[in-house]
Amino acid sequence: MRYTEARAILEATLRGPLPGVEAQQQLAPIPPRHWPAALDPARVRHAAGLLLLFPANDIAHIVVTLRADRLRHGGQISLPGGVVEPGETLEEAALREAHEEIALSTSLVRTLGRLTPVDIHVSGFRLHPIVGVAEERPSLRPADGEVARVIEIPISDLLDPRALTWQTLRRDGRVYLVPTLVAQGAEIWGATAMVVAEFLSLLGWEGRRVR
Repeated sequence: MRYTEARAILEATLRGPLPGVEAQQQLAPIPPRHWPAALDPARVRHAAGLLLLFPANDIAHIVVTLRADRLRHGGQISLPGGVVEPGETLEEAALREAHEEIALSTSLVRTLGRLTPVDIHVSGFRLHPIVGVAEERPSLRPADGEVARVIEIPISDLLDPRALTWQTLRRDGRVYLVPTLVAQGAEIWGATAMVVAEFLSLLGWEGRRVR
């Protein structure tokens, strides 16, 4: 998919209703996880992640990161992002974290809108995805100790039906069937996959209904 085409579609679709939870559920683990009954909703922490669209040879790409092993969820694929600090907007937090994690020059980025938040029950966070675009391919590098690898993925790779696979994971004595997108050596699953599912739905992806 061409960058200009993808950007135009996003600019239009983000002005309307979001695909929302229905789109997210296409790549949500089965069975779903829930907040612990004893959790005080006021204690949920808010994080922001940047879903950045940019061109490489006029082909639309997004960027994800492989988290460093020493971090929580180490070795997993995530969006550049982190905790929203007091006084920050979600957009400001997403851009700041992207600069810190992958050295993104935030002056290159124009934010288009927000996607539906995703709750990450295992760590007590609510992730707010921010969609941004850059008109040129940014120079990126991983932050020492936080990011093991920066991965640039063509949108066409994610739209390819062959990218969608399934894996089985065991967590806390339960077995989960986990839909996973595999592209450019990255295995995208869990909350990140749910965000990507809604993003791709804005671009016309029909996905695969959960079974």
